[in-house]
Amino acid sequence: MRWFVSALAMLLLSACSSEEKVYTVDELVADEALLTKIIGECRNNPGELRDAANCRNAEAADGRLRLERMRKSLGG
Repeated sequence: MRWFVSALAMLLLSACSSEEKVYTVDELVADEALLTKIIGECRNNPGELRDAANCRNAEAADGRLRLERMRKSLGG
């Protein structure tokens, strides 16, 4: 009986968890369309999404791409 209650609790908790994939910075740098989509969502709802892993990674990827573009434009 105890294992049944434990299994039921785990099943219910897993059903409530979000299944959002967390993208790495490298994945977002490689896919600029996805990066633009995630940044748009994060900037439209900064109160709830500010600390989300995808938002932090998207901001880091955006910063990396900006630095790369600046280096190219300066001839580096």
